[in-house]
Amino acid sequence: MGMAAATTIDAYIAAFPESTQTFLKQLRAAIKEAAPKATERISYGMPCFRTTKNLVYFAGYTKHIGFYPGAATITHFETQLSSYKHAKGSVQFPLTGAIPTALIIQMTEFRLQELRKKDK
Repeated sequence: MGMAAATTIDAYIAAFPESTQTFLKQLRAAIKEAAPKATERISYGMPCFRTTKNLVYFAGYTKHIGFYPGAATITHFETQLSSYKHAKGSVQFPLTGAIPTALIIQMTEFRLQELRKKDK
């Protein structure tokens, strides 16, 4: 990142090398498909999608893209994530493979349902 922190997701993505931008754009598109009503913002210096609360975050790194859908989502999809490095609320998608867009859509939809239950 440059000197100033990005204030929009477009600016955030634009700060990365083109190859990384492609991955970030694919991830963003998958999230948008799963949560078309969510608003985009930068939170904690990362792209964030928000409904009533923060839904999911993602971030670009040198060798991977980080996706942060929360702990319950990671636990629910643990089997599908077994080939990726993952932790309590995050998963890393290496820049050497393909972005698993279908999985990201499913994870984002799961997270949306989780927030809906909490809002009731």
